[in-house]
Amino acid sequence: MIDNMFTIITGAQFGDEGKGKIVDMMAAEYDIVARFQGGDNAGHTVVAEGKTYKLHLVPSGVLFDARLLIGPGTVMNPGILMKEIAMLADNGVEVTPAKLGIDAKTSIIMPYHIALDALRESKRTVKIGTTNRGIGFAYIDKVGRDEIQMADITDKKRFAKRLDELAPQKEMAIKEMGGDPKIARSQVDEYIEIGRKLRPYITDVSREINLALKDGKKVLAEGAQGSHLDIIHGTQKFVTSSSTVAGSACAALGVGPKRVDNVIGVIKAYITRVGEGPLPTEQKNEVGEHLQKMGGEFGTTTGRPRRCGWFDLPLAKKSIDLNGYTGLALTKLDVLGGLDVLKVCTGYELDGSTIEYPPELSDDLARCKPVYREIPGWEEDISGVEVIGGLPDNAREYIELLEQLMKVKLEYISVGPGKKQTFMK
Repeated sequence: MIDNMFTIITGAQFGDEGKGKIVDMMAAEYDIVARFQGGDNAGHTVVAEGKTYKLHLVPSGVLFDARLLIGPGTVMNPGILMKEIAMLADNGVEVTPAKLGIDAKTSIIMPYHIALDALRESKRTVKIGTTNRGIGFAYIDKVGRDEIQMADITDKKRFAKRLDELAPQKEMAIKEMGGDPKIARSQVDEYIEIGRKLRPYITDVSREINLALKDGKKVLAEGAQGSHLDIIHGTQKFVTSSSTVAGSACAALGVGPKRVDNVIGVIKAYITRVGEGPLPTEQKNEVGEHLQKMGGEFGTTTGRPRRCGWFDLPLAKKSIDLNGYTGLALTKLDVLGGLDVLKVCTGYELDGSTIEYPPELSDDLARCKPVYREIPGWEEDISGVEVIGGLPDNAREYIELLEQLMKVKLEYISVGPGKKQTFMK
């Protein structure tokens, strides 16, 4: 049983670490699961009873009795949310206002955000690798105080007034970038209709979480993306548009940091990255192909193939510092099966020196050459193993090595996508 009342879960790498599965596994013991940042650029894949649910906005604990909350630090495409709610209903999971709450201040992604995102990325000489879903431009408007909020789309007059203020500048911006300015006022009726349907879901997320904690209830805060995609601390400019580290959960959900009991990091037994940016241990060879094929490394949101590489300890150390992890969940250990030799990057060579922590600048990280420690692999298929004692000796040695190097306890080990394929260490 989990004694901690407020737990934050974040990804310790570049996203796609399997957070959805770990949240889904832990959700049975929590009263509330709250999403605190990002938008539908994130993808959480949950596998339950042979069914696969690909979620982008609905928090991962949807298959349990937990109350689900979408916090005001997120940006939300209401059309995507409605599709998810419909998909879940088709599978016998009803997402009612008693089940899901959306903060009144949640930023709404508008059609002009998506248009500007695609236009901007197409004009960049160095691509960022954005998902073209309008996330960054929605966050720009949030910071610029030019956002449309959840509460706005539920009130026709208020929405019209807000759009009258904002549309002219958006039309001009789209026109300047060679797009169709009519996009700025498109889908208005659709948004009003969705707003009408979503009105009963509106809540004050900060108030709800604080009351729950005072009542002794358990709250799980779910992050999207990964620590090295953090807008401040990540590998800029190849990052997402929000803060992905654990401290962001407090700021974005409106909960004081003294409330936090537990911070769990989810980390793969290797490393992957979607889109552009430095990845020092990337393997553009048979090893990379093995990891991609055996790990099914294709983006939940974009379908893009993920770049794959050996486990990177310096990046893991930085994540541990950024988040203050009290424990880690190691995922996709089964994917390493069949490789004769496993490598762990323990440091980098940069400009003639060996360093054990990533340099701050992305340009410098891109020049880093990994220093590896090799250990023997294993041939066995471990996807059916349910206890740590059932793993081959070499797999156990690999787990112990990572734990020893990271100096953080590995609390969960995952050997496949199914819920029963994760066990406590």
